Amino acid sequence: MRVVSLVPSLTEAVARSAPGVLVGATDWCTHPSGLDVVRVGGTKNPETDLILSLAPDLVIANEEENRAPDLAALRAAGAEVLVTEIRDVPQAFRELTRVLEACGVTARPRWLDEAERTWSSLPEPGTRRTAVVPIWRRPWMVLGRDTFAGDVLARLGVDHVHATHPDRYPRVPLEELRASAPDVVVLPDEPYRFTADDGPEAFPGLPCALVSGRHLTWYGPSLAEAPRVLGEALRAARP
Repeated sequence: MRVVSLVPSLTEAVARSAPGVLVGATDWCTHPSGLDVVRVGGTKNPETDLILSLAPDLVIANEEENRAPDLAALRAAGAEVLVTEIRDVPQAFRELTRVLEACGVTARPRWLDEAERTWSSLPEPGTRRTAVVPIWRRPWMVLGRDTFAGDVLARLGVDHVHATHPDRYPRVPLEELRASAPDVVVLPDEPYRFTADDGPEAFPGLPCALVSGRHLTWYGPSLAEAPRVLGEALRAARP
């Protein structure tokens, strides 16, 4: 089995569960560390000719992470492409199962069982909090409706302000973000790399939580520890 992954979180899932089947992955596929495969470009600009030269039995992709024209080009050249859609935590587990089975994994991985148990046994959150969740600046963009990261936060007791916005990743002026007066501003380190010196200063007086983008937005082995890691970051939020 020869697999090319165009989704960082799926790359990690396949590498952990089916060692040796991956022959290609994107430049953004950083986990597991030391992964020795051909790098095929970015998630939004993969080198389709290079992917095809690897003669993959399967290319795994995601409807949000990857561009439809690139996937269409791969299919037109004869490649089999599996496209996932993941908008919430339960769907992530269903799609992960589908991807791993397509990659020839016959025994359910331990990490997947652990992750499902972790999410199914979360305690009921106490007082719920509201949040603004920027994912980019210049211009400011935030989580909107129907997102995996939004569902992750909601299950941890954090309701983001723009959950009913018509757009999934709306552009919202900074003044409007501040005026919404959320209980916390959640600043992930991807896709934009917010840091202690780049992000919190835009929200004076508001508690800011710097969180791991991998634990907030990735659907793979990181799901097993995401509630703990994110919970610690949210509890540590300071103005």
